[in-house]
Amino acid sequence: MSFLNQIKQRRTVYAIGNQVSLEQAQIEETIIDAIKHSPSAFNSQSSRAVTLYGAAHVKFWEIVLETLRKVVPAEAFEATKGKISSFAAGYGTVLFYEDQNVVKGLQEQFAAYADNFPVWSEHSTAIAQFAVWTALSEKGLGASLQHYNPIIDEEVAQVFDIPANWKLRAQLVFGSVEAPAADKAFMNDADRFKSFSA
Repeated sequence: MSFLNQIKQRRTVYAIGNQVSLEQAQIEETIIDAIKHSPSAFNSQSSRAVTLYGAAHVKFWEIVLETLRKVVPAEAFEATKGKISSFAAGYGTVLFYEDQNVVKGLQEQFAAYADNFPVWSEHSTAIAQFAVWTALSEKGLGASLQHYNPIIDEEVAQVFDIPANWKLRAQLVFGSVEAPAADKAFMNDADRFKSFSA
C-alpha cells in the first residue's frame, strides 16, 4: 500500500476492542520504529513513549475516569463514564511524552532559537503521534488520539514511574476494530490550499 493510501486509511476509530491477533512484541516494535524514524528539530529525538497493556492499560483509564469524576458535573458524568469505558475496552494505550531536559538543553546550546524549541518539540510529538497512529492502522488496528493531560499527569507519573522531566502530550488508545469509522467530511480544497508558480 502506498504511503498516501496508508494516511487515508488511518482514521479515528472509537469502537475498539481487545481482540488483537498481533503479538504484543510486534505492536511494541511498530511503535518504537515509528517514533525512532520520525523527524525532530535538530534531530533532538525529544519524543518519549510509554505503552500500557493489560492491567496497566485498564489502570490508566481508571485514573482518567476518577480524575474526571472530580471535575465533570454529576448530570454529565454517565456519558463521560461511557466514553472512558470504551477506551478501557481497547487493547492498549500509548502515552506520548516530550523530554523537557532535551528542550532546555537545546535552548541553552542554541540561544538564538530558544523560543522556538518548545514549539518544535510540539511538532516532534505530533509527527511521532501521527506516525504511530498510521503504522498501527497499517497493521489493522483501530485507534483514537485523546488528550486528558494535564489533569491526569501527576497521578499517572506516580503510578507508572514517569521521570519528572517528561511532559505528557497525548494518549493513543488502540485495539481491534469493532465498528468502522464514520465517513469523514472534507471542507472545500479552495478554502485550504493555494498554489503559485513563478
